[in-house]
Amino acid sequence: MKTILTSLLLALAMFLPAPASANTDSDKAIPPSRLPKAALQTISAYLPGRKIAIAKVESELFSKSYTVIFTNGEKIEFDGRGRWTEVKCKRSAVPASLVPAQIGHYIRENYPDCRILEIERDDDEYEVKLSNYVEVTFNKRFEVIDVD
Repeated sequence: MKTILTSLLLALAMFLPAPASANTDSDKAIPPSRLPKAALQTISAYLPGRKIAIAKVESELFSKSYTVIFTNGEKIEFDGRGRWTEVKCKRSAVPASLVPAQIGHYIRENYPDCRILEIERDDDEYEVKLSNYVEVTFNKRFEVIDVD
């Protein structure tokens, strides 16, 4: 009985949140060389010449994500496999080569005087924020599903 109770208490302790001081790996700076290979390839292919100010890893229970902030204020986020999930360019356009062709075509046709300042993607959709403050959401088939 004592063994069962001890096992039950240990199992319960595994699901309780750790104290803040014990959660040191949650969000920490890392050297850029510790980014996933795919992330480093994306940076060198699509964002060449930009200087990295800081690279960070955020560890969650079952996943990791990475954030890279450049000295010019631009930011790119990656999932645990190194696939980009979000690109933010405050003063310049997101590199056109990072934007899926169908989205780029739609924006050029419907918002010819605007630049894409941010793009975010997940498994189901893409969301772009334009220089005129309009946000356009596309489904995974690149059909417009919302405009704000």
